[in-house]
Amino acid sequence: MDISYLGHACFNIKSKQTKVLVDPFDPKMVGIPLPIQEVDVVLVSHTHPDHSCIERARGYRKVISFPGEYEVGGISIFGYSTFHDKRSGEERGKNTIYLLEVEGIKVLHLGDLGHIISDKLVEEIGEVNVLIVPVGGKYSLGPKEAVEMVKLLEPQIVVPMHFCFEGINRDYFDGLLPVEEFLKESLLPVEKAAKLSLRPEDLSEDQRVFLLERK
Repeated sequence: MDISYLGHACFNIKSKQTKVLVDPFDPKMVGIPLPIQEVDVVLVSHTHPDHSCIERARGYRKVISFPGEYEVGGISIFGYSTFHDKRSGEERGKNTIYLLEVEGIKVLHLGDLGHIISDKLVEEIGEVNVLIVPVGGKYSLGPKEAVEMVKLLEPQIVVPMHFCFEGINRDYFDGLLPVEEFLKESLLPVEKAAKLSLRPEDLSEDQRVFLLERK
């Protein structure tokens, strides 16, 4: 299984036979390019343009944008209903988080989650090997909340997303914190990589943060 970071909250998650694109963004809104992606399925956490620009995908068989259970090309996908804010969606609406089971590895993408999830949902989700978590605050989890989610879900690998970077469109995203704030807060060892390639036997008990380069 390979995980590649395309910027903001957008990722390509690929098995040997299936490609999944998560939260494609509008390049004009975010401020960086997003090349057209040839994929099999697109996951959308919510309808804001920086997470739902499916025009950047081609060839897909299915678009998933709601909670539920799905099976596409040998990948099991479970969507869970959450909120984009701390007030049960009153400010920014609902958000779907997705658990993907890919070649024996469980990957949880939190979308624009804006609150700490309940113990009941933690139990329902179960084991998480790779947690892809927003860390920049303002519109979703900030550094301290992201660390709390890491403690709740206990993944072996943490991949930060949705943070401030050079070139981001300040008209929309002024106030997002840089990823370094989360790295200092987490106190976990950090590895930088062009992409994350994993097999079940690569997982260890030790937690690590992988800071992925933007493609």
